[in-house]
Amino acid sequence: MKTEHEEINQVWELMEKIGFCMLSTRTGEDIRARPMAAHLEPMENAIYFLSDVDSTKDDEIARWPNVGLAFADPKGQKYVSVTGTAEVSNDREQVRELFSTPAKAWWDSADDPAIRVLKITPKYAEYWNSPGTLVSYVRMLAAAITDSRPDMGDNAKVDL
Repeated sequence: MKTEHEEINQVWELMEKIGFCMLSTRTGEDIRARPMAAHLEPMENAIYFLSDVDSTKDDEIARWPNVGLAFADPKGQKYVSVTGTAEVSNDREQVRELFSTPAKAWWDSADDPAIRVLKITPKYAEYWNSPGTLVSYVRMLAAAITDSRPDMGDNAKVDL
């Protein structure tokens, strides 16, 4: 059994390995998700994203700051779900720190005045860390044959 500290580290390690997630925001009564490249800062308990001022997510976050992040590596059977609070800032120094090659697909440079920083402060996360697709299928088949439950790897809900 893992300690709380080990489980928290597992969450951050899985998010780092996966890298991209679906950011879910409220649009009134509905929920909308979109793919985002995550910049993790475990020591700050923060996940950062670059966003465009013209996107609707900034307005949605201003009205309803509770968000969800879903990290998924289906081939490796590794998943992390994060619930947290988001805020939007126009911190130009932080934009420059976070700006990387993938961001060039959306903006010419870090000096683009339309770039904003989304900061997610996680409240809690749940992770699933399976040994992989093939091993998981073999374990499920063995469990079905032996009428037992398969060991599908680690799963825990962690307060962050």
